[in-house]
Amino acid sequence: MPAAYGARTNDELAELARDLPVAHAPVASRRRPTRFVLALLGSSEREGRLSMRRRVGCLVGFGNIDLDLRQATFDGDVITVYAVGIIGAIDVYVPEGVEVDLHGFALGGHKGSHGNDPLAVAGTPLVRVFAISVFAGIDVWRVPTAWARKSWGDVIRGMESGEHNKLGA
Repeated sequence: MPAAYGARTNDELAELARDLPVAHAPVASRRRPTRFVLALLGSSEREGRLSMRRRVGCLVGFGNIDLDLRQATFDGDVITVYAVGIIGAIDVYVPEGVEVDLHGFALGGHKGSHGNDPLAVAGTPLVRVFAISVFAGIDVWRVPTAWARKSWGDVIRGMESGEHNKLGA
C-alpha cells in the first residue's frame, strides 16, 4: 500500500497492479430476442435475462403464458406486448416503477393490471399491453422490488391478499 501512495506516474502504478487479477468485462448477450410466445393446449414460460425488441406477440389457445420482464433488457424505451388469448391465461410480470399502458377488450374473460402504481422510475421503459381476450384472463402484475426472487404463484397470491400494499407503508 505505501508503494501505491509513493507512485508518481501511471507506469509506476501499472507495475504495482501487474499481478492483480483481471476483472472480466461483461459479455454482450448472445441470446436471440423474444419476439413471439405461443401456447396451444399447454403452457409456455419466458423468464430471466430476456432480450426484448420493440414488439412481442403472445398467443394462447386453451393454455397459459407467463412472460416475466423483471430481468429483461430492452432495445428501446417502449415495448409493446400484443396479447391474444382464447380460453386461457396470459400473465405479464413487470417490476414496480415501470410504467404500464394496458388497452384492449375482453369478451367473456378479463384484462387487468395489479399491484401498486407509483410514478414511473426514470430510465425505465414504457410497457404497452394490447390485450384481446375471448374467454381468457390477461393480467399485468407490477411486482414490488422486494419480491424480485418470488415465484409467479407467490407474487399473485401476495397481491391478491393485499400483502404488496404493506411494503410501501
